[in-house]
Amino acid sequence: MSENADFTNLPQATSAPKKRLRFSVVWIIPAVAALIALGIAVQRYLSEGPTITITFKTAEGVEAGKTFVKYKDINIGQVSGVRLSEDYSRIVLTAKIDKHAEGLIVEDSKFWIVQPRVTLSGVSGIGTLLSGNYIGLDPGKSKKKEKQFIGLEVPPVVTGGQPGREFVLRADDLGSLGIGSPVYYRRLSVGQVIAYDLAEDGKSFEVKVFVNAPYDKYVLPDTRFWQASGIDVSVGANGLSVRTQSLLSVLVGGVAFEEPPDAAGGPPAAAKAVFTLYGDRTAAFAQVETNIQHYVLYFNDSLRGLSAGAPVTFLGLPIGEVTEVGLEYNPATFGISPRVEVAVYPNRLIAHMHETAIVQAARPKNEQERRTFLQRMVDQGLRAQLQTGSLISGQLFVALAYFSDAPKARIDWTRKPPVFPVMPGGLAPFEQKVLKILTKIEEMPLDELTHDVKKVITTLDQTLKDTDQILSRVDGEVVPEVKKTIGTPDQTLKDTDRILSRVDGEVMPEVKKTLEDLRRSVAAAERVLASTDATLVDSDSATQTQLREALQEIARAARGIRVLADYFERNPESLIRGKTKEKP
Repeated sequence: MSENADFTNLPQATSAPKKRLRFSVVWIIPAVAALIALGIAVQRYLSEGPTITITFKTAEGVEAGKTFVKYKDINIGQVSGVRLSEDYSRIVLTAKIDKHAEGLIVEDSKFWIVQPRVTLSGVSGIGTLLSGNYIGLDPGKSKKKEKQFIGLEVPPVVTGGQPGREFVLRADDLGSLGIGSPVYYRRLSVGQVIAYDLAEDGKSFEVKVFVNAPYDKYVLPDTRFWQASGIDVSVGANGLSVRTQSLLSVLVGGVAFEEPPDAAGGPPAAAKAVFTLYGDRTAAFAQVETNIQHYVLYFNDSLRGLSAGAPVTFLGLPIGEVTEVGLEYNPATFGISPRVEVAVYPNRLIAHMHETAIVQAARPKNEQERRTFLQRMVDQGLRAQLQTGSLISGQLFVALAYFSDAPKARIDWTRKPPVFPVMPGGLAPFEQKVLKILTKIEEMPLDELTHDVKKVITTLDQTLKDTDQILSRVDGEVVPEVKKTIGTPDQTLKDTDRILSRVDGEVMPEVKKTLEDLRRSVAAAERVLASTDATLVDSDSATQTQLREALQEIARAARGIRVLADYFERNPESLIRGKTKEKP
């Protein structure tokens, strides 16, 4: 480059200011649209209710987009999805709930599928035949929100909005009770059974019942509940009595309650109060005994048909019950004997007595007087005995009664409980009598008796044949000759005298001889009968009875023939003229 170059005319760089962008009206429209969309989205989010899931074992008749969620017959949501659970064992429903019903969806809310149901306790869900199945809701009382629920397979009997109170009943046996079984107060249906389950000990049941308002106010602290299932049939002096709450209770069972007749009243029982559920009305109103005396009975009879709870009676009136039936081993004799423990209630015995000044004065004042009084009754023959209460069922009970032939005995007060003396009962005495009769029959000389009886019968038969021959001779010889000789009065009288002489000389001796043979036969028969009676003393053998009756018939026949012969001997003319009519 030349050192003499001129740089003065070179162009110079200058800074130019930045141009401003102009705002266009076109951008206003998208901005407004975005703001509107955002507002709609926020509004929709704020206006939508919660989305919940409900799990069922089955979901019959449920369809997404068609099945509604209802509360008090008002739509509060709709099923939006139906799918299987992850293990394919259940159905998971997704439902969207309206915003205004959000407060109903809490932790203890209950859901179930409403569909037509026919049970013994009633018919429900008839309206779904036209509208289709829907999801029912029973709102809870919790304040905590929840979005996942387990649906009920069976609709609840009582919903949360129904006025009334719930009570708990404890029973040893559930009987025929079930969910929906009615609850009665004085035969009026006032509630139902809502649930039942085993108690924690596994030996009893807890039954929950709901009594509708305003009848729940009649449930007092001392109210008695009992099972009203079936029919209570009793037979008394006034005839057959049948008691039942209703036909429904006969089919599906039920519970009844009443206050005791001597109830003092007071405020109603608190909700969820616990009561005892008795088996029947008699047990519910049975008197609570405070004075109880226990005794042990050792029987030699079979205890079949005797069970705990069987009554103990005194002269037919109930005064206690059997509390235990079993066996006891005696190490001294290596024997096992039947053992029965009974509970006697003295207050019941006193209640059966007519209150007089003498009874009050004789009432024991202390334990020693009670023992003395009871021992005096035992000395008079008081014993315990097993007796049959029903020939059909074979049930036994313990009866306290007096026996005149009871051997002397004493109450063993050294044992705890004391041992009370007993008498053989049931069929034991009858069996002993039967065995005694059979033993005597076995010892009888039946062959000799049979030979003697046959001999007597043969003799009697021959005697009767001889009697028939005599009567035939009279009818064949005497009567025709009488008819032949009837003529003039004088001749008739002569012939009559001749005939009577012949009858007296020929016929009557033969008749007398026949009667003598008959008397000897009867005497022989009486000797056989006496021998039989001596062998079967105090027995009721059927063979002896039949033999005695047969011989008595023969004796009566012989006496009849004897009377007829004596009459012919005194009145021989009756063979011709017949028996004259006696004057009154």
